[in-house]
Amino acid sequence: MDIHSTSQTDQLEESFDIVARQDKADEAIATLRSDVDEVKARIDKIGRAAARPAIGSTDAAPEIKGFVDGYLRRGRESEIKSVSGAVPADGGYAVPQQVDQRIASELAEISPIRALAQVVQTGSSGYRKLMATGGTASGWVSETAARPETDTPQFTEIAPPTGELYANPAASQAMLDDADFDIEGWLASEIAMEFARAEGSAFVNGSGVNQPAGFLTAPTSTAEDAVRVFGSIQYIGSGDATGFDAAPDARLVDLIHTMKSGHRQGASFVMNSATLAEVRKLKTADGAFLWQPGLVEGQPDRLLGYPVVEAEDMPDITGGAFPIAFGNFRHGYLIAESGATQILRDPYTNKPFVHFYATKRVGGQVLDSNAIKLLKIEA
Repeated sequence: MDIHSTSQTDQLEESFDIVARQDKADEAIATLRSDVDEVKARIDKIGRAAARPAIGSTDAAPEIKGFVDGYLRRGRESEIKSVSGAVPADGGYAVPQQVDQRIASELAEISPIRALAQVVQTGSSGYRKLMATGGTASGWVSETAARPETDTPQFTEIAPPTGELYANPAASQAMLDDADFDIEGWLASEIAMEFARAEGSAFVNGSGVNQPAGFLTAPTSTAEDAVRVFGSIQYIGSGDATGFDAAPDARLVDLIHTMKSGHRQGASFVMNSATLAEVRKLKTADGAFLWQPGLVEGQPDRLLGYPVVEAEDMPDITGGAFPIAFGNFRHGYLIAESGATQILRDPYTNKPFVHFYATKRVGGQVLDSNAIKLLKIEA
């Protein structure tokens, strides 16, 4: 064999070795990718399992099963002692945290003002907050210049009036005995619906006596923010004693811009469905509608670029009423609720139905009156 043939053979063998090594590398990479995909699938499965609510599942925590199957279905108080130290004399048993969170989640979806406002959890002593109303002025000075004295700080205390919110849904014993009946889902939905009805009225028109103080019951004034008494809400007139004047768009624009820009970010219009029906018909001088429907499913309808929220407890368009509110309610209205929802099972009052008497202490009050503006029907 000549030298040239030997060289070609060596080159072929080297090429085969390279190909073989490449095949092994590709196989190793494929194996590694498969392992990575398997690990990722396991992590995703664990994440989904962790995010899945425990209530209603067959492997729920013992305290959840004790509360739902033991107490709610059969009235066995001994099975929920580990959940709460409360006793029936104190108004019932505190529901487990998972059930309470489910009630709170459904409540936020159907209670319009709660969905907009600032919500804080409090202890048994209630909630108090100091609000600065003046003083502590700021300014500019050079690096070595003396610092002038600032104004004396002024504060006022916000203590939302509270009351006991209650609901009393009922189910037949036959429903409770049915293993396929989702009792915790039904109870959370019923309690949230009843709470939402009561809250919707109180957060708008509440008197502040054994219930929250609604934002429409706060003092009102036409004065601007700088000179208005703290706690009073500014309003503008509609221009007509019975409804809107000939230029409703101008009135609504004025309403929007009575509010400082810091509050306008996140602000919404609030009105009931009857008022909204009238507002949807309003047009500018060139014939364009002021109201714009949400372009994507799930997005709110808009009025002059701001979301519109329906709250049925807002008044209709009548002389002297405040049918439209515009505000950043997360800045302007405070909801304070204490503790978990308490439930007392009552199978005796209305046999063969079992009532679940649910209570919770809830308070509310205007927090920053500069963050809420009102439209009043007047000339």
